[in-house]
Amino acid sequence: MCRNIRQLHNFEPPATTDEVDAAALQYVRKVSGSTRPSQANQEAFDRAVAEVAHATRHLLDALVTTAAPKDREVEAAKARARSAERYAR
Repeated sequence: MCRNIRQLHNFEPPATTDEVDAAALQYVRKVSGSTRPSQANQEAFDRAVAEVAHATRHLLDALVTTAAPKDREVEAAKARARSAERYAR
């Protein structure tokens, strides 16, 4: 599950709300051990996702770096190349 959480800091353009929400959802799924909570737990699950997304946005807004922002397309191409090499065997 957590392999789907991607680095969100220091990209140009900055991480979108959808990316932050997706990372929060993956985190809560991993911590709770459930990809689809029961009806009894749905409210707590949704609240946790919203709180983690909120905290993540605050973290991303507060982080500073002197490094140049990364390009999403270049990083995606590097990831595809690593994947192709890994699974070509």
